[in-house]
Amino acid sequence: MADDSAKPDLVVGASGYIGTNLVEFLLAEGRPVRAASRNIEVLEGRGWEGVEFCEADVLQPSTLDAALQGIDTAYYLVHSMAAGKSFPELDAEAARNFAEAATRQGVRRIVYLGGLTPDKPKSDHLKSREETGDILREGSVPVTELRAGMIIGPGSAAWEVIRDLVNHLPIMVTPRWVFSRSTPIALGNLLRYLADVPKHDATAGQTYDVAGPDVLTYAEIMRHYGKLIGKRPIIIPVPVLTPRLSSYWLRLVTAVPTNIAKALIDGLSQDVIARDNRLAELIPQHLMSFDEAAADALDAERQHSVPARWVESAEACTTFRPEYSFYAKQESACASCTATSAELWAVICTVGIEGDYFYARWQWWLRRAMDWIVGGPSMRRSRRHPTELRTGDVVDSWRVIALEREKRLTLLMEMKAPGAGVLEFEIDEVHDQRRVTVRAFWHPAGVWGLVYWYVTLPIHAVLFGGMARTITKRAESAQ
Repeated sequence: MADDSAKPDLVVGASGYIGTNLVEFLLAEGRPVRAASRNIEVLEGRGWEGVEFCEADVLQPSTLDAALQGIDTAYYLVHSMAAGKSFPELDAEAARNFAEAATRQGVRRIVYLGGLTPDKPKSDHLKSREETGDILREGSVPVTELRAGMIIGPGSAAWEVIRDLVNHLPIMVTPRWVFSRSTPIALGNLLRYLADVPKHDATAGQTYDVAGPDVLTYAEIMRHYGKLIGKRPIIIPVPVLTPRLSSYWLRLVTAVPTNIAKALIDGLSQDVIARDNRLAELIPQHLMSFDEAAADALDAERQHSVPARWVESAEACTTFRPEYSFYAKQESACASCTATSAELWAVICTVGIEGDYFYARWQWWLRRAMDWIVGGPSMRRSRRHPTELRTGDVVDSWRVIALEREKRLTLLMEMKAPGAGVLEFEIDEVHDQRRVTVRAFWHPAGVWGLVYWYVTLPIHAVLFGGMARTITKRAESAQ
């Protein structure tokens, strides 16, 4: 049982992948936690009990003092890879702001998760991770830095790239980085290190490499994963794929955004191997092999115990299959109007009545008929109520899995298809108008899931724009 008088651990970047998992790990140990993020709504949606939430942006120094007040240990888990070319500058500014605020508030320890780096890193991503640690150490607060390579766990960017490549491509033409070596670490092992280092005074001011027991090339990692799920990928390395071309290639066959893919690939082009095991001696635990960690990651998804998803606005897929992409392909369109949120919501809640999806009704009927031919449920079901919706309701080939009145409606596709799909309607304020966004998330299953997405993509681009415009026009006509 936690000590009520104990100061909470602050997790900065709590809405991110490692941050979310760390919060849950600390809670499981009975430790008080203060979770900080730029978007407090994401944190509130996690369903955490007993967690103190605060809104803090490391690029806005004025928001940091309140988050750090009364804190002994602060976990700094912030990176800006998604910002494109400017992410090293943003990371440096953020680290400087945080170090200064931690000094002002008398924080006793900063725990920072960096990345394993070679002696002379060529990657901007790896250089930035290293520089962030150096800037944090310029402050007066002792810093404990853990440097990790590939993290094996559901949602880890590098791990999910490997999974998608194996799942989607029976034969893959790859850059030479497939022969780069890595020392992957299981998510559970990393969380144990992060949770325990503040308990040891000797770790203050120290930097540790953390890794599992295996040293593997990325080609070996893909083959190990393929063996686990019953696939034998054929890997053909070529010398002509530059990091930029490789990132576009990854964007095509995975759902990782191009900016993040490029940053990852820059880091994959060199060996990233742990050079010491000092922390393993100080904090003993069973270090999982790659095969153990990969099996554990798949089992976590199978049991629906994954706390963090890359896409925050879409609900997690509820049916686990190992060939499903963890990340989602996305397509969206929006339209603005003067109608109120209530008027827009009333229109959105009529979705699916007599096959009406607001635009190109014949296309929706054709898709439903195709589903019925292959044994799907589309033509055999109807709505419970003509104008009202609640979580769990069926809308012919869809099911309501999330509903936030006058803000968001999320539908899970139940048609037969090579993957899992989500259709989402969102209402938000833009100046003095309301904007409706129609967005699809698609988790492809294998190569046919990718083919399905790219074949339907041109249709979706037109369809969603028409749906958004029709919703706004109907809402305005009801005024």
